Parts: sequence; structure tokens; C-alpha cells
Amino acid sequence: MSGTRISGARIVAPDRVHENAVLTIDGGFIHEISTDGAGSSGSLDLEGGYLVPGFIDTQVNGGGGMLFNDAPTVETIAAIADAHRRFGTTGLLPTLISDDLAKMQCAIEAVDAAIAAGVPGILGIHIEGPFIHSKRRGIHSERFVRAPTDDELELLSRESEAVRLVTLAPEMVPAGTIARLRKAGLLVAAGHSTADYAATRRALEEGLDGFTHLFNAMTPFGSREPGMVGAALEDRTSQFGIIVDGHHVHPASLRVALAARGLEGAMLVTDAMPPAGTDMARFDLQGRAIAVDEGSLRGADGTLAGSALTMDVAFRNAIDMLGLSLSDASRLASANPAGFLRMEALRGAIAPGMAADLVHLDDTLRVRRVWIGGRLFDYSRR
Repeated sequence: MSGTRISGARIVAPDRVHENAVLTIDGGFIHEISTDGAGSSGSLDLEGGYLVPGFIDTQVNGGGGMLFNDAPTVETIAAIADAHRRFGTTGLLPTLISDDLAKMQCAIEAVDAAIAAGVPGILGIHIEGPFIHSKRRGIHSERFVRAPTDDELELLSRESEAVRLVTLAPEMVPAGTIARLRKAGLLVAAGHSTADYAATRRALEEGLDGFTHLFNAMTPFGSREPGMVGAALEDRTSQFGIIVDGHHVHPASLRVALAARGLEGAMLVTDAMPPAGTDMARFDLQGRAIAVDEGSLRGADGTLAGSALTMDVAFRNAIDMLGLSLSDASRLASANPAGFLRMEALRGAIAPGMAADLVHLDDTLRVRRVWIGGRLFDYSRR
């Protein structure tokens, strides 16, 4: 048959790691995985390493020196996607942190235009804030933090084919807001919040889908007040993002969270800022200077300001810091975020009928090649 055949790497499928198999791509989709040892003639020989599902990142503020908030345009989105693609990200949500209504509208329109233009890897948009609590705002500018207006909720609720994820503080929105956004087709996550356990449970009952960067900017787990963290770990219907960079959360805390909730509840995110994929030493965030400090990004007062993380590093950290197997790390980087975005029928796994979104990792788990919809991006000579 016609199509592209790929051989020479161990293929990490949902049920097993295939040795000596040949994967065939046809029309942008995975056609088959042949394990009978035949059919390697004429294939692209990867000469070792692993073939894993493409990484999916639901929280990308920037990368490659660009910040989405600075210029929410198709060009900015394409540059950010290109920067992260080199590190295995085949699907992402450009993320707008708290800003004004005009910037929110520009960002939504830019993502819709980027998808229409076929920018590889753009799945939708993440609006993180401004409907958050000032006491847990983190690096978000206080001048933008606010409760939502009807105009803003109407903007978010407009029909779109793109995924739309909103992070909000449940205590900052009127009762019924989460249900309203969910009915309009949005995904809703809680974060940057002072909500206690009971308030978080009410949000879950209203349809809350998940939690943004577990442990960070939310009420902690305690013996007499389980907080938002406790509610997130107890619930079995929602998922949470984790930033595995060694700065945001102690690895032991993340290991405990995975043991409590199970691997199915977690997904790797980067919360990446402009330095991701660069050697930048500083950048400006809405008028504030942010410095790169031994791998972390911090404002003048020491507040963490996102990360310089890329998904390949998060993937390796999940193995090295959290003790996960390669297959389980792949689950957190690909299958779980695909499920969270309601895309599990098309993305997040290597299996016949799935989109050919793939990453070739060498034996040291560094990215060598990436495919998005069967289109090859070759980084093997860098």
C-alpha cells in the first residue's frame, strides 16, 4: 500500500512496547503496526530509540522568546508552536494569563484564525484568569483580577470548533457560572483560588473539569481542612496538571499525589514562558521584569512566573523525579491530556486510526523527530 513506513524504534503503544515493529502512516493517520517482522523494506529506519505519542500541553504561555499576551496573533502562535514542537509537543493550548477584555477577544480570534490557517499543533485556547482571587494570583497582575461581567461570559461562550479551557477561582464567579460555561462547550478548571474543600466540592458538582497546576496557587491539603488540593485528590471525575520542574512542587509531594489519585488523574504541563527553548536570562511580563534563576522564573519578589520547561524535559523528569516507567510517563504526557481535552478518540496514543502525531526519542530520551498529522519535522541533525 502507499504511505510512510517507520521502523527501527521501540513503539510505545497503549497495551505494550513493540519491539521490531513497523508503523505505517497513511493520509495523516496511523494505518497499522506490523509486528510480524516483514515490511521494513523501504521504511524510514529510526536506528533505535522510542516512538511515543506526541506530547500534548494544555498550558503554554509562551516559548521561543515570545509571549502570547504580548501579541495575540497568528504569527505569535505559530512561533510559540514551532519552539515547542522541537521538544516533542504536537498539540498545545496557547494560554492567555489575566488581561483585559479586548486582549481576551484578540486571543480567542487569533487562535481560531491559527487553526483555520492550519498552524500545526494548535488545538484551542486556555484563558487562565482574570476571574481569580487576588490573594492567590501568583504572578498575575492584580490590576486585571476581577469577577466576570456578562459581556465576558458571553465572549467565552461563543460557538467555536476550537477547544476552550478557562481557569477560574470558583469563589470569584456567581453560582451557576461553571455550569453555564460547560453547557456552552467549554472546559473549566479551578486555580489561583482561596476556595476551601466544601466550595471546591460544590464546583465539582457543578461540572468542574479539573485543576490548574496542582498545589500551586490554591488552598493546601490540611488535617482539618482538606482544601482544594484535598478535593482534587479525592475526586475521580476530574484531572489536574502538574509542573514537574523541581521548582513548583517537591517531587515527593507529586509522588504522593499520584499515589492518592492514581495516574489517570494527572497530566504533565509546562506553564511555559518565553525562555522555554532559548537561553534568555530575563523577560518582561506585563511591565514586570522576570529573571531566569537557576532554571526557575521569578519576579523581583521571588514569585514564580511560569517556567522555562519543555515537554521533553517534563517527560524525563517524570521518569527521574517521580519514578515512573516510560509508558506511564507517556500516559501523563499524551493520553491523559488528550482525554481531558475530549480528544482521546483521535490523539494521545499510537494505534490504528489515530492521528499520526508522534515523537521519536533517542535512547537518552532526547527528541530527534516529530510528526504532526503524518508531517515530518526532522531535528535529528541539531
